Amino acid sequence: MDVSACDPRPYDAVLLVSFGGPEKPEDVVPFLENVTRGRGIPRERLEEVGQHYFRFGGRSPINDQNRSFLEALRADLRASGIDLPVYWGNRNWDPYLADTVAQMKADGITRAAAFTTSAYSSYSSCRQYRENLFDAVAAVEGAPVIDKLRHYYNHPGFTEPVADAVLAAIHDLPEELRGEARLVFVTHSIPTAMNDTSGPDGGAYLAQHLDVAAVVVRRVAAETGVRHEHELAFCSRSGAPHVPWLEPDVNDRLEELAAAGTRAVVLVPVGFVSDHMEVVYDLDTEALATCERVGIAGRRAATPGDDARFVAAVRDLLLERAAVERGEEVARAAVGDIGPLWDRCPVGCCRNLREDRPALCGESA
Repeated sequence: MDVSACDPRPYDAVLLVSFGGPEKPEDVVPFLENVTRGRGIPRERLEEVGQHYFRFGGRSPINDQNRSFLEALRADLRASGIDLPVYWGNRNWDPYLADTVAQMKADGITRAAAFTTSAYSSYSSCRQYRENLFDAVAAVEGAPVIDKLRHYYNHPGFTEPVADAVLAAIHDLPEELRGEARLVFVTHSIPTAMNDTSGPDGGAYLAQHLDVAAVVVRRVAAETGVRHEHELAFCSRSGAPHVPWLEPDVNDRLEELAAAGTRAVVLVPVGFVSDHMEVVYDLDTEALATCERVGIAGRRAATPGDDARFVAAVRDLLLERAAVERGEEVARAAVGDIGPLWDRCPVGCCRNLREDRPALCGESA
Protein backbone atom coordinates (compact mmCIF):
# COMPACT_ATOMS: atom_id res chain seq x y z
CA MET A 1 0.00 0.00 0.00
CA ASP A 2 1.24 3.49 -0.86
CA VAL A 3 1.45 5.13 2.56
CA SER A 4 1.56 8.62 1.04
CA ALA A 5 -1.81 7.94 -0.63
CA CYS A 6 -3.33 7.34 2.81
CA ASP A 7 -2.21 10.59 4.42
CA PRO A 8 -5.13 12.27 6.23
CA ARG A 9 -3.22 15.38 7.30
CA PRO A 10 -4.31 18.02 8.31
CA TYR A 11 -7.21 16.05 9.77
CA ASP A 12 -6.92 14.31 13.10
CA ALA A 13 -10.51 13.03 13.26
CA VAL A 14 -13.57 12.13 11.20
CA LEU A 15 -17.05 13.27 12.24
CA LEU A 16 -20.16 11.41 11.08
CA VAL A 17 -23.07 13.87 11.04
CA SER A 18 -26.58 12.48 10.84
CA PHE A 19 -30.22 13.34 11.38
CA GLY A 20 -30.88 11.31 14.51
CA GLY A 21 -33.96 9.39 15.56
CA PRO A 22 -35.91 8.19 18.60
CA GLU A 23 -34.82 4.99 20.29
CA LYS A 24 -37.86 4.32 22.48
CA PRO A 25 -41.57 5.31 22.44
CA GLU A 26 -41.21 8.17 24.93
CA ASP A 27 -38.57 9.73 22.66
CA VAL A 28 -40.84 10.01 19.62
CA VAL A 29 -42.75 13.26 20.20
CA PRO A 30 -39.77 15.12 21.78
CA PHE A 31 -37.70 14.06 18.76
CA LEU A 32 -40.35 15.37 16.35
CA GLU A 33 -40.47 18.61 18.35
CA ASN A 34 -36.74 18.98 17.78
CA VAL A 35 -37.13 18.34 14.06
CA THR A 36 -39.97 20.85 13.61
CA ARG A 37 -38.92 23.51 16.15
CA GLY A 38 -39.92 27.00 15.04
CA ARG A 39 -42.52 25.85 12.50
CA GLY A 40 -45.57 26.10 14.77
CA ILE A 41 -46.74 22.53 14.15
CA PRO A 42 -49.31 21.52 16.81
CA ARG A 43 -48.51 18.63 19.15
CA GLU A 44 -51.55 16.74 17.85
CA ARG A 45 -49.98 16.65 14.37
CA LEU A 46 -46.67 15.47 15.82
CA GLU A 47 -48.46 12.65 17.63
CA GLU A 48 -50.12 11.69 14.34
CA VAL A 49 -46.77 11.55 12.55
CA GLY A 50 -45.38 9.68 15.53
CA GLN A 51 -47.62 6.73 14.70
CA HIS A 52 -45.16 5.87 11.94
CA TYR A 53 -42.54 5.28 14.63
CA PHE A 54 -44.89 3.55 17.06
CA ARG A 55 -45.60 0.93 14.39
CA PHE A 56 -41.94 -0.02 14.77
CA GLY A 57 -41.88 -0.03 18.55
CA GLY A 58 -41.19 3.69 18.87
CA ARG A 59 -37.65 3.20 17.58
CA SER A 60 -36.18 4.64 14.41
CA PRO A 61 -33.73 2.33 12.64
CA ILE A 62 -31.37 5.20 11.78
CA ASN A 63 -29.21 5.23 14.91
CA ASP A 64 -28.54 1.48 14.74
CA GLN A 65 -27.65 1.91 11.07
CA ASN A 66 -25.22 4.67 11.99
CA ARG A 67 -23.63 2.45 14.62
CA SER A 68 -23.11 -0.26 12.03
CA PHE A 69 -21.70 2.27 9.57
CA LEU A 70 -19.33 3.67 12.20
CA GLU A 71 -18.01 0.22 13.00
CA ALA A 72 -17.44 -0.48 9.31
CA LEU A 73 -15.78 2.90 8.73
CA ARG A 74 -13.40 2.48 11.65
CA ALA A 75 -12.43 -0.96 10.36
CA ASP A 76 -11.93 0.40 6.83
CA LEU A 77 -9.67 3.21 8.04
CA ARG A 78 -7.61 0.83 10.20
CA ALA A 79 -7.18 -1.58 7.30
CA SER A 80 -5.85 1.30 5.20
CA GLY A 81 -3.37 2.37 7.85
CA ILE A 82 -5.29 5.53 8.77
CA ASP A 83 -5.18 6.06 12.52
CA LEU A 84 -7.98 8.57 13.12
CA PRO A 85 -10.77 8.52 15.68
CA VAL A 86 -14.28 8.59 14.25
CA TYR A 87 -16.94 10.58 16.14
CA TRP A 88 -20.69 10.72 15.65
CA GLY A 89 -23.08 13.64 16.20
CA ASN A 90 -26.77 14.11 15.31
CA ARG A 91 -28.81 17.16 14.47
CA ASN A 92 -31.99 16.14 16.28
CA TRP A 93 -31.27 13.46 18.89
CA ASP A 94 -28.60 11.97 21.10
CA PRO A 95 -25.67 12.00 20.49
CA TYR A 96 -26.16 15.70 19.76
CA LEU A 97 -23.61 17.56 17.66
CA ALA A 98 -22.71 20.08 20.38
CA ASP A 99 -21.99 17.27 22.86
CA THR A 100 -19.84 15.47 20.31
CA VAL A 101 -17.90 18.63 19.43
CA ALA A 102 -17.28 19.21 23.15
CA GLN A 103 -15.92 15.67 23.46
CA MET A 104 -13.70 16.19 20.43
CA LYS A 105 -12.28 19.34 22.00
CA ALA A 106 -11.69 17.52 25.29
CA ASP A 107 -9.87 14.77 23.38
CA GLY A 108 -7.52 17.32 21.81
CA ILE A 109 -8.92 17.17 18.28
CA THR A 110 -7.93 20.23 16.25
CA ARG A 111 -9.40 19.64 12.79
CA ALA A 112 -12.03 17.16 11.65
CA ALA A 113 -13.51 16.12 8.32
CA ALA A 114 -17.30 15.79 8.52
CA PHE A 115 -19.28 13.28 6.47
CA THR A 116 -23.04 13.82 6.46
CA THR A 117 -25.57 11.07 5.83
CA SER A 118 -27.27 13.25 3.23
CA ALA A 119 -25.93 13.14 -0.30
CA TYR A 120 -27.63 16.02 -2.16
CA SER A 121 -27.83 19.80 -2.32
CA SER A 122 -30.78 21.59 -0.72
CA TYR A 123 -31.47 23.57 2.41
CA SER A 124 -32.67 20.58 4.42
CA SER A 125 -30.07 18.17 3.07
CA CYS A 126 -27.01 20.44 3.22
CA ARG A 127 -27.35 24.03 4.41
CA GLN A 128 -29.27 23.06 7.56
CA TYR A 129 -26.51 20.61 8.50
CA ARG A 130 -24.01 23.42 8.02
CA GLU A 131 -26.07 25.72 10.27
CA ASN A 132 -26.19 23.02 12.94
CA LEU A 133 -22.43 22.55 12.67
CA PHE A 134 -21.97 26.30 13.14
CA ASP A 135 -24.17 26.22 16.26
CA ALA A 136 -22.31 23.22 17.68
CA VAL A 137 -18.89 24.81 17.17
CA ALA A 138 -20.09 28.17 18.53
CA ALA A 139 -21.25 26.43 21.72
CA VAL A 140 -17.80 25.01 22.49
CA GLU A 141 -14.96 27.41 23.26
CA GLY A 142 -11.84 26.30 21.45
CA ALA A 143 -13.78 23.85 19.27
CA PRO A 144 -11.90 22.07 16.48
CA VAL A 145 -12.10 23.31 12.91
CA ILE A 146 -14.61 21.24 10.96
CA ASP A 147 -14.64 20.84 7.18
CA LYS A 148 -17.60 19.18 5.48
CA LEU A 149 -16.65 16.63 2.83
CA ARG A 150 -18.13 17.25 -0.60
CA HIS A 151 -21.44 15.91 -1.91
CA TYR A 152 -21.15 12.27 -2.90
CA TYR A 153 -24.41 11.38 -4.64
CA ASN A 154 -22.40 10.76 -7.84
CA HIS A 155 -19.42 9.04 -6.23
CA PRO A 156 -19.12 5.47 -7.57
CA GLY A 157 -18.97 4.23 -3.98
CA PHE A 158 -22.61 5.34 -3.71
CA THR A 159 -23.90 4.67 -7.22
CA GLU A 160 -22.47 1.17 -7.61
CA PRO A 161 -24.27 -0.28 -4.55
CA VAL A 162 -27.48 1.39 -5.74
CA ALA A 163 -27.13 -0.11 -9.21
CA ASP A 164 -26.38 -3.57 -7.84
CA ALA A 165 -29.42 -3.32 -5.56
CA VAL A 166 -31.61 -2.46 -8.55
CA LEU A 167 -30.26 -5.47 -10.44
CA ALA A 168 -31.00 -7.72 -7.47
CA ALA A 169 -34.54 -6.34 -7.15
CA ILE A 170 -35.21 -6.87 -10.86
CA HIS A 171 -33.95 -10.44 -10.57
CA ASP A 172 -36.34 -11.01 -7.67
CA LEU A 173 -39.34 -10.26 -9.89
CA PRO A 174 -41.11 -13.05 -11.77
CA GLU A 175 -39.00 -13.87 -14.81
CA GLU A 176 -41.67 -12.86 -17.29
CA LEU A 177 -41.87 -9.35 -15.77
CA ARG A 178 -38.20 -8.50 -15.35
CA GLY A 179 -37.66 -6.96 -18.78
CA GLU A 180 -40.64 -4.62 -18.49
CA ALA A 181 -40.10 -3.47 -14.90
CA ARG A 182 -40.27 0.29 -14.51
CA LEU A 183 -37.65 1.84 -12.22
CA VAL A 184 -39.24 4.38 -9.88
CA PHE A 185 -36.49 6.31 -8.14
CA VAL A 186 -37.74 7.79 -4.88
CA THR A 187 -36.46 10.61 -2.70
CA HIS A 188 -37.72 12.88 0.05
CA SER A 189 -40.02 15.58 -1.28
CA ILE A 190 -39.13 19.16 -0.45
CA PRO A 191 -40.95 22.46 -1.11
CA THR A 192 -40.54 23.56 -4.71
CA ALA A 193 -39.11 26.85 -3.44
CA MET A 194 -36.38 24.89 -1.65
CA ASN A 195 -35.51 23.05 -4.85
CA ASP A 196 -35.54 26.33 -6.78
CA THR A 197 -32.89 27.73 -4.42
CA SER A 198 -30.82 24.54 -4.05
CA GLY A 199 -27.19 24.75 -5.09
CA PRO A 200 -25.60 28.03 -6.12
CA ASP A 201 -27.83 28.50 -9.18
CA GLY A 202 -31.07 26.76 -8.18
CA GLY A 203 -32.60 23.42 -9.12
CA ALA A 204 -29.63 21.36 -7.91
CA TYR A 205 -31.66 18.95 -5.76
CA LEU A 206 -33.79 17.75 -8.64
CA ALA A 207 -30.95 17.84 -11.18
CA GLN A 208 -28.65 15.74 -8.99
CA HIS A 209 -31.28 13.05 -8.47
CA LEU A 210 -32.01 12.85 -12.18
CA ASP A 211 -28.28 12.65 -12.91
CA VAL A 212 -27.68 9.70 -10.60
CA ALA A 213 -30.85 7.94 -11.81
CA ALA A 214 -29.49 8.12 -15.36
CA VAL A 215 -26.19 6.64 -14.20
CA VAL A 216 -27.96 3.71 -12.55
CA VAL A 217 -30.19 3.09 -15.56
CA ARG A 218 -27.15 2.97 -17.86
CA ARG A 219 -25.38 0.52 -15.56
CA VAL A 220 -28.47 -1.72 -15.38
CA ALA A 221 -28.79 -1.63 -19.17
CA ALA A 222 -25.14 -2.60 -19.55
CA GLU A 223 -25.68 -5.62 -17.29
CA THR A 224 -29.06 -6.78 -18.59
CA GLY A 225 -29.29 -5.48 -22.14
CA VAL A 226 -32.56 -3.76 -21.23
CA ARG A 227 -32.93 -0.01 -20.87
CA HIS A 228 -35.76 0.22 -18.36
CA GLU A 229 -38.22 3.08 -18.38
CA HIS A 230 -37.59 5.19 -15.29
CA GLU A 231 -38.71 8.28 -13.44
CA LEU A 232 -38.38 10.16 -10.16
CA ALA A 233 -41.12 10.20 -7.52
CA PHE A 234 -41.27 11.58 -3.99
CA CYS A 235 -42.26 10.57 -0.48
CA SER A 236 -42.60 11.98 3.03
CA ARG A 237 -44.25 15.30 2.24
CA SER A 238 -44.87 17.03 5.57
CA GLY A 239 -45.72 20.67 4.81
CA ALA A 240 -48.90 22.72 4.82
CA PRO A 241 -51.30 21.73 2.00
CA HIS A 242 -51.16 25.17 0.35
CA VAL A 243 -47.35 25.09 -0.03
CA PRO A 244 -46.20 23.46 -3.32
CA TRP A 245 -43.85 20.49 -2.87
CA LEU A 246 -42.09 18.36 -5.44
CA GLU A 247 -44.42 15.80 -7.02
CA PRO A 248 -45.61 13.19 -7.87
CA ASP A 249 -46.11 11.36 -4.60
CA VAL A 250 -44.94 7.80 -5.09
CA ASN A 251 -48.30 6.29 -4.14
CA ASP A 252 -50.22 8.57 -6.50
CA ARG A 253 -47.80 7.70 -9.27
CA LEU A 254 -48.13 3.96 -8.67
CA GLU A 255 -51.88 4.25 -9.11
CA GLU A 256 -51.37 6.12 -12.38
CA LEU A 257 -48.90 3.52 -13.62
CA ALA A 258 -51.27 0.69 -12.80
CA ALA A 259 -54.06 2.43 -14.70
CA ALA A 260 -51.71 2.77 -17.69
CA GLY A 261 -50.96 -0.96 -17.68
CA THR A 262 -47.63 -1.14 -15.84
CA ARG A 263 -47.22 -4.62 -14.38
CA ALA A 264 -43.95 -4.38 -12.45
CA VAL A 265 -41.90 -1.70 -10.69
CA VAL A 266 -38.71 -1.50 -8.71
CA LEU A 267 -38.75 1.23 -6.08
CA VAL A 268 -35.26 2.71 -5.79
CA PRO A 269 -34.76 4.84 -2.63
CA VAL A 270 -31.98 6.82 -4.26
CA GLY A 271 -32.45 9.78 -1.93
CA PHE A 272 -31.53 7.77 1.17
CA VAL A 273 -28.25 6.21 2.25
CA SER A 274 -29.78 3.63 4.62
CA ASP A 275 -33.10 2.00 5.48
CA HIS A 276 -34.41 4.60 7.90
CA MET A 277 -38.02 5.58 8.54
CA GLU A 278 -38.76 7.12 5.14
CA VAL A 279 -37.74 3.81 3.59
CA VAL A 280 -39.22 1.23 5.96
CA TYR A 281 -42.51 3.12 6.38
CA ASP A 282 -43.05 5.20 3.24
CA LEU A 283 -41.81 2.53 0.83
CA ASP A 284 -41.82 -0.87 2.54
CA THR A 285 -45.11 -0.25 4.33
CA GLU A 286 -47.12 2.22 2.25
CA ALA A 287 -45.80 2.06 -1.31
CA LEU A 288 -45.51 -1.72 -1.49
CA ALA A 289 -49.03 -1.96 -0.08
CA THR A 290 -50.15 0.36 -2.88
CA CYS A 291 -48.46 -1.92 -5.41
CA GLU A 292 -50.35 -4.90 -4.03
CA ARG A 293 -53.65 -3.02 -4.01
CA VAL A 294 -53.37 -1.84 -7.62
CA GLY A 295 -52.02 -5.11 -8.96
CA ILE A 296 -48.39 -4.17 -9.65
CA ALA A 297 -45.57 -6.57 -8.83
CA GLY A 298 -43.35 -4.34 -6.71
CA ARG A 299 -39.87 -4.76 -5.27
CA ARG A 300 -37.79 -2.33 -3.25
CA ALA A 301 -34.07 -1.98 -3.97
CA ALA A 302 -31.73 -1.87 -0.99
CA THR A 303 -29.96 1.29 0.14
CA PRO A 304 -26.13 1.39 0.36
CA GLY A 305 -26.13 1.08 4.17
CA ASP A 306 -22.76 -0.29 5.24
CA ASP A 307 -21.82 -1.70 1.85
CA ALA A 308 -18.02 -1.82 1.77
CA ARG A 309 -17.88 0.37 -1.34
CA PHE A 310 -19.94 3.09 0.30
CA VAL A 311 -17.83 2.92 3.45
CA ALA A 312 -14.68 3.16 1.34
CA ALA A 313 -16.10 6.25 -0.37
CA VAL A 314 -15.81 8.11 2.95
CA ARG A 315 -12.11 7.24 3.08
CA ASP A 316 -11.69 8.36 -0.52
CA LEU A 317 -13.41 11.68 0.15
CA LEU A 318 -11.36 12.19 3.32
CA LEU A 319 -8.04 11.61 1.56
CA GLU A 320 -9.11 13.70 -1.43
CA ARG A 321 -9.97 16.67 0.77
CA ALA A 322 -6.83 16.22 2.88
CA ALA A 323 -4.72 16.42 -0.26
CA VAL A 324 -6.58 19.55 -1.38
CA GLU A 325 -5.94 21.19 1.99
CA ARG A 326 -2.24 20.36 1.63
CA GLY A 327 -2.24 22.09 -1.76
CA GLU A 328 -1.87 18.95 -3.84
CA GLU A 329 -3.54 18.05 -7.13
CA VAL A 330 -6.20 15.36 -6.78
CA ALA A 331 -8.33 13.19 -9.04
CA ARG A 332 -11.95 13.37 -7.91
CA ALA A 333 -14.10 10.29 -8.39
CA ALA A 334 -17.49 11.10 -9.92
CA VAL A 335 -19.87 9.64 -12.50
CA GLY A 336 -22.70 11.20 -14.47
CA ASP A 337 -22.92 14.48 -16.31
CA ILE A 338 -22.64 17.02 -13.47
CA GLY A 339 -19.23 16.01 -12.17
CA PRO A 340 -17.66 16.43 -8.73
CA LEU A 341 -18.99 19.31 -6.66
CA TRP A 342 -17.28 21.92 -4.53
CA ASP A 343 -15.36 21.46 -1.28
CA ARG A 344 -16.78 24.63 0.29
CA CYS A 345 -20.34 25.62 -0.48
CA PRO A 346 -20.57 28.83 -2.55
CA VAL A 347 -21.98 31.99 -1.02
CA GLY A 348 -25.79 31.87 -1.10
CA CYS A 349 -25.87 28.13 -1.82
CA CYS A 350 -29.09 26.40 -0.68
CA ARG A 351 -30.15 29.51 1.20
CA ASN A 352 -32.42 29.50 4.23
CA LEU A 353 -35.77 30.89 3.07
CA ARG A 354 -37.07 31.54 6.60
CA GLU A 355 -34.17 33.47 8.13
CA ASP A 356 -30.54 34.37 7.53
CA ARG A 357 -28.44 32.13 9.78
CA PRO A 358 -24.67 31.57 9.79
CA ALA A 359 -23.38 28.26 8.50
CA LEU A 360 -20.05 26.47 8.62
CA CYS A 361 -18.09 25.01 5.70
CA GLY A 362 -18.85 27.64 3.08
CA GLU A 363 -16.96 30.22 1.05
CA SER A 364 -16.56 33.66 2.60
CA ALA A 365 -18.58 36.46 1.01
